Amino acid sequence: MIMTTKFILIRHGEPRYDEVIERGYVGMGYELGKLTDNGIAQAEARGKDPLLKDAEIIISSPYTRALQTAAIISRLTNIPMQVENDLHEWMPDTKFFFDYDANQSFQEYLSAEGQKNVSHKYRWESYEDLKKRVHLTLIKYTSYRKVIVVCHGIVMSALTRFDDVIEHCGVREVEL
Repeated sequence: MIMTTKFILIRHGEPRYDEVIERGYVGMGYELGKLTDNGIAQAEARGKDPLLKDAEIIISSPYTRALQTAAIISRLTNIPMQVENDLHEWMPDTKFFFDYDANQSFQEYLSAEGQKNVSHKYRWESYEDLKKRVHLTLIKYTSYRKVIVVCHGIVMSALTRFDDVIEHCGVREVEL
């Protein structure tokens, strides 16, 4: 009998970026945005979800909004948490130069449905590369029966479908 692992994917709670914008953070600095009060309430509500019962570990993106969400869920469920760097957000600039508008990069990504070609202006991460990165991360946890994964909507869509729009603290379930 082949054992499968159930992964409970949770998008982070509602974020706020006012502090990082005030400080002039750009590029990766933007990822330091934390949760709004509503985002905290969303994480607390999700932490009480019976779906999370019997999970053995929580793995989280290293970005603040996901870490804060995972920490709240860990506190409420008493499930240990660890950070997985490769669960980070989709990359609008794979070279990390951030010498262009990340929103324009994202629009190009959406228009191309994540399929990269030489005519593209921006250096974004392709959907296939995103899927590979996420899959390789989760494979490390297939010795568990049930794993909570706190990350980002676009990262979750790499395990569901390209056009999956996931609300803050929304859930998707996948098995590997």
